[in-house]
Amino acid sequence: MRMQEEREAVIAYSRRLAGDGLAVGTSGNVSVRTGDVIAITPTGVAYDDLAPEDVCLVDLDGAPVDARLRPSSEVPMHAAVYRATDAGAVVHTHPLSATALSTLLEELPPVHYLIAQLGGPVRVVPYAPYGTEELARLGVEGLAGRTAVILANHGATTYGAHLEQAYTRSIYLEWLCRLWSEARKLGEPRLLDADQIEAAKIAFGGYGQGR
Repeated sequence: MRMQEEREAVIAYSRRLAGDGLAVGTSGNVSVRTGDVIAITPTGVAYDDLAPEDVCLVDLDGAPVDARLRPSSEVPMHAAVYRATDAGAVVHTHPLSATALSTLLEELPPVHYLIAQLGGPVRVVPYAPYGTEELARLGVEGLAGRTAVILANHGATTYGAHLEQAYTRSIYLEWLCRLWSEARKLGEPRLLDADQIEAAKIAFGGYGQGR
């Protein structure tokens, strides 16, 4: 089967969405790119029911390459991110805290140095109907210089060099949104400045085991 490993990875991470608080039901979608082909979840299928052959393959314009089921409604957004960035994987989610903040803020402020993992304060782009080219365009604009974007009254999108990184960034984003919400209940949060964020970016460059 073409891109079997990538299809299996898409299923594995999709099955984590609900338990990690990133989606409800079949909302949210996951994709991986290999060359000019994207493996992406089908639309409206319970993740626990997915088999590798159910994961759809589309090209960078979103046209089906090998898809026995209908691909995710957010193919335009995934494809647009791949065309505009060096992404190897994209994760689109509907997390509670990020979506709640999307109705209130124009940007997630730098309330914690972990925001450096996302490139800095995360923009909230205007609302557009799901699955549309307009939403795809707005999402890509919001990702300029960032690896995460919040979609007003909708959810969030992150990307990374590989699926583990893209998914982890979704986890970070939701945690940061929740932290902001909890801090605001207590008062006006103290924020990091641009120099502090830049220092965190540099520090993260040497973080971990180098694998």
